[in-house]
Amino acid sequence: MMDNQAGHLLPYSMSNSNTTDFTNPSTFILMGVPGLEAAHVWISIPFCTMYAIAVLGNFTILFIVKTVPSLHGPMYYFLFMLAMTDLLVSMTIVPKMLAIYWFSSREIDFSACLTQMYFIHCFSVMESGIFVAMALDRYVAICDPLRHSTILTNSVVAKIGLAVMLRSGLLALPFPLLVRQWPYCRTNFIPQLYCAHMAVVNLACANTRASSYYGLFVVFCVIGLDVIFIAVSYTQILRAVFSLPTKDARLKTFGTCGSHLCAILVFYIPNLFFSLMHRFGQNVPLHFHVLIANVYLLMPPMLNPIIYGVRTKQIRDRLLRLFTHKWT
Repeated sequence: MMDNQAGHLLPYSMSNSNTTDFTNPSTFILMGVPGLEAAHVWISIPFCTMYAIAVLGNFTILFIVKTVPSLHGPMYYFLFMLAMTDLLVSMTIVPKMLAIYWFSSREIDFSACLTQMYFIHCFSVMESGIFVAMALDRYVAICDPLRHSTILTNSVVAKIGLAVMLRSGLLALPFPLLVRQWPYCRTNFIPQLYCAHMAVVNLACANTRASSYYGLFVVFCVIGLDVIFIAVSYTQILRAVFSLPTKDARLKTFGTCGSHLCAILVFYIPNLFFSLMHRFGQNVPLHFHVLIANVYLLMPPMLNPIIYGVRTKQIRDRLLRLFTHKWT
């Protein structure tokens, strides 16, 4: 997510035979997992499995929310947006990744590379924004339940969704625009499975501080602010929960936040781990960085539908009805 993807943190270590003098290549070569090329087919199996689970799970969430009228409310509209975002981010990365694993299709057009980079950042910022919207929904539902339906009307939810999309689209735009302006004269080999922002920037033969600083700006000013807003919301939620008279009421009320909290941890904790590995894991092998980067990007799309399917009673009941109906 953001600029914490492995590409910008990985040392570039290619042989001299791979570094030829040229100016602004029309294509880049995605190297896959450096040093483990012979095992690409085997490495593809868990990633293909994660992708299949992500696609099936998120399509199921989209289908259930769309077809069950009782789920047409703010919480589930935001869940619909989350499932759509997870589906899109996995589709942005995995097809090309599997083409590299299975067919050694490493070449990617320069414009396609920038497009992939844009959508990776766009959907990552969007997912963070959706978690903020979900935190707002839980805050209103618990701290001001009587006004929940009047505060978060369908039109307000639509405006929040539009704001999340506009913010992510605009904030992701400078990434490819800055990358496009740099001259490239070193190599067109990227030691990655996708066009990570700084993996491409590191190939430029120019002062690329603007790209690095903008990446940090997005991380600290966007993700940082989102996390602060979520933390403040849950501080107020916990105050409201602990003011309830009985333990059962407290557990039942806070239980409505369980799925959201699990999804937040799945999204933000790997990002923190990845940042720490970058700062303090200089001796970690390059191939490990690359593999972790891909697991990290695919983990939320795979786990979010499982989390909401298991922990959200309405979705769990609907899933059980679907499966029991098919087998009876």
